[in-house]
Amino acid sequence: MSEIICIGSVLWDVIGRNPDAMPLGADRPGRITRLPGGVAMNIAMTLARLKMTPVLLTALGRDYAGDALVQRARELGMVTDHIHRSDKPTDTYMAIEAAGELTAAIADAHSLEEAGDAILAPLVKGPIATQAAPYSGIIALDGNLKASLLAQIAEHPAFAKADLRVAPASPGKIHRLKPFLGCDHATLYLNLEEANALSGVEAADANEALAALARGTGARILVTDGARAAAKSSPHGVVRATPPAVLAKRITGAGDTLMAAHIVAELGGATGTDALAQALQAAARYVSGEDL
Repeated sequence: MSEIICIGSVLWDVIGRNPDAMPLGADRPGRITRLPGGVAMNIAMTLARLKMTPVLLTALGRDYAGDALVQRARELGMVTDHIHRSDKPTDTYMAIEAAGELTAAIADAHSLEEAGDAILAPLVKGPIATQAAPYSGIIALDGNLKASLLAQIAEHPAFAKADLRVAPASPGKIHRLKPFLGCDHATLYLNLEEANALSGVEAADANEALAALARGTGARILVTDGARAAAKSSPHGVVRATPPAVLAKRITGAGDTLMAAHIVAELGGATGTDALAQALQAAARYVSGEDL
């Protein structure tokens, strides 16, 4: 299957970048970009680059910002027919990156949260699938959805046969993913900070974090740790791989890129360490700016 459902935030990223470190209150010259973003959109853009067909399930305003996002998504080869449109303003993400690291960010995803389960209607009531005939393909799910809605998805019959790939929105929203730890049809993609926040254990590396999370859970889990080795649980034990060393030019969207690349690697037949290594290479290219 080339179609992959992407559920979650599609918005505009406004990101300011400076090559040097910035202390609190700093005012520096730099570059400011405005690009399509949001976890679901970042995943979808990588999938599109890798010749997949992302199907977007999200909420956008009936405003210029929403219209422009729909147009851009169509130009990239995404399916936008099932997007929920409302009178709420289209969401926005704003961040500052300095010296290759995220300094601060604010995600305004209120319109997505307020839309609630309306964005899921095409999978529950048709035309994509119904509760009686559930979707059995891959669904990339974004942790920006409300905690109650994510908990509903984890137990909903309409999602019971899907291969759920779950991405956190941020460490501050990581608690929303707890219902998926018990799902044997879910894979969680986390960085070390997110994994520690979810487990409540201060693990020193990805391997320790994975061990802390994997106890008594049914979900598959992948944990990254920046430039250090990543670890993923598998039916045959834990697999590990180290990303190639690159000079970081951007950070926002790196984890989403890795998740999409890992999905495509597995669809291409790669397993275990090979799939993880391919995903880490794709994320490294993204961070280095090679895919700009």
